[in-house]
Amino acid sequence: MDKFLKLYETIINWLSSKFNPRQILVVSSILVGLTAGLAAVLLKIAVHYIQLAITYDYHIRFQYVLYIIFPTIGILLTVWFVQKHLKGKLGRGTANILHAIARKSSFLPKDQMYSHLITSALSVGFGGSAGLESPIVVTGSAIGSNYAKTHHINYKDRTLLLACGAAAGIAGAFNSPIAGVLFALEVLLFDVSITAFIPLIIAAATGALLSKIILQEDTLFSFKLLQPFDYHNVPYYIILGLLSGFMSVYYSRIYLKIESFLKPKKKKVYKKAVFGGIILAVLILVFPSLFGEGYESIKTLADLNPEKLFEHSILSGLVTKWTVVIFILFAMFFKAIAAAVTIGSGGNGGNFAPSLFVGAYLGFAFAYLLNLFGIADAPVSNFTIVAMAGILSGVFHAPLTAIFLIAEITGGYELMIPLMIVSAGSFIISKYFEPYSMDVKRLAKKGHIYTSDKDKNILTSLKINNLIEKDFQLVQPYATLGELVELVAHSKRNIFPVVSNEILLGVIVLDNIREIMFKHDMYDKVYVKELMRKPPATISLDEKMEQVMKKFDETGAWNLPVLDKDKYIGFISKSSIFVQYRNRLIKSSEEFI
Repeated sequence: MDKFLKLYETIINWLSSKFNPRQILVVSSILVGLTAGLAAVLLKIAVHYIQLAITYDYHIRFQYVLYIIFPTIGILLTVWFVQKHLKGKLGRGTANILHAIARKSSFLPKDQMYSHLITSALSVGFGGSAGLESPIVVTGSAIGSNYAKTHHINYKDRTLLLACGAAAGIAGAFNSPIAGVLFALEVLLFDVSITAFIPLIIAAATGALLSKIILQEDTLFSFKLLQPFDYHNVPYYIILGLLSGFMSVYYSRIYLKIESFLKPKKKKVYKKAVFGGIILAVLILVFPSLFGEGYESIKTLADLNPEKLFEHSILSGLVTKWTVVIFILFAMFFKAIAAAVTIGSGGNGGNFAPSLFVGAYLGFAFAYLLNLFGIADAPVSNFTIVAMAGILSGVFHAPLTAIFLIAEITGGYELMIPLMIVSAGSFIISKYFEPYSMDVKRLAKKGHIYTSDKDKNILTSLKINNLIEKDFQLVQPYATLGELVELVAHSKRNIFPVVSNEILLGVIVLDNIREIMFKHDMYDKVYVKELMRKPPATISLDEKMEQVMKKFDETGAWNLPVLDKDKYIGFISKSSIFVQYRNRLIKSSEEFI
């Protein structure tokens, strides 16, 4: 191993001496793309064979009972691994990556290069109702980040290599290089130059190539179009886009509610895993298609064989035209719950595959009902395929990724127009009700918001505690005007907080007492409590910087007092915020040089 590492370092040093930094970055993107793509391929293969093993017909008694409790086993194994080997910490989802980019200089822990592969293989492989794409993205990002850290690459290129790993992971998982590049640009890289496209394209192409060479057809999520696009159905695609938007909002909200319900039970990790496993067992007993990622059931719908979804269900004897669509609608709504329970109870996975699942079921049900009621002769398979892009666009706020992913996995661009219509409609509705995507919303709740607005990102990174100024002279309410003038003479400030027992009663502003300051005959007759005024607004220690700036704008003030549960702490000035903002902006610019 040591010889291999020495050889590796020798090769890197030789490359550094022969090529300029831009060329080195291209070579690095190939290496990151190869590694991340290989990780994605290995995870897909591992999960494929785990599920083949546990769902194989062994002709043993109680096999189906084992089948429905396998998700519990997978979640318990995941929780054990996290507690035993990761000290109970496993950064999940793109929120983890966004936080690393904004707050940790794009550094991700080394263990994330393998921990997500192991935990997601256990969770999803044993039937947990989640996807593999999010763990693949985190793994690829960690590979890019740690590669850059090892070779002392600067923040700008380190962030780019992190995104290269994510792009290669998505490209490898779906054999879709364009979707991989667009995912990196839409979800991770908000502020990127045109030169970043080349490394991203190379990494994604590398990941997709590995997927093409290694993965078999039955392992990849892909299918062919059965029906051509008919422009007469455009009004129905518009309606489907709106429905996808509302369904995306439902998915995001119900997922986050269940996650927040399960999150407080941190000390009871194994009990929580069993609790989640029991819920999954009940859901799978009724809706077997909730087992695992659910891609096979999507292919079943696209091939117009919905009756197969009833196999192994306790409702298998109730197959009719109406029960099929009711079954599909219920499975669609329960998928969000199943995904939230899987991940919230301790499993590892993502919402990429569940989003595609919900979209496929929505599109199928919508077209099926149009045909059943005789409203239109809708191509069911096309609606099934297109709606996947709608939900993906609405949940992740990534319409371009959604459009090109579905276009690539269907093997053609025949449905480009309806894909655009449905994705755009869903994105508009979802954005209206949910300003942030599901992962970014988690960060927003904690006061960390990372968006394409660089100014807002820098502003939210400022901490109130670092801005508080405490060199203000405190005045007692029963102090005389003469005593106040004495304080003014020895102070460099023009504001004086009136405080009693650490409670802020008001403020004295120098401009408001100038006329009376020089009337010596009133020095012993007028008291501070008669001169003080209420501050135009106060700031709490736990307020977000956006709210602070809003108060400054609304009041026109340049200094506002800070309180901690009604106790006076100090003042924040607008000018100090501007100074820190400017310093952060300069630092950010320097890091990108």
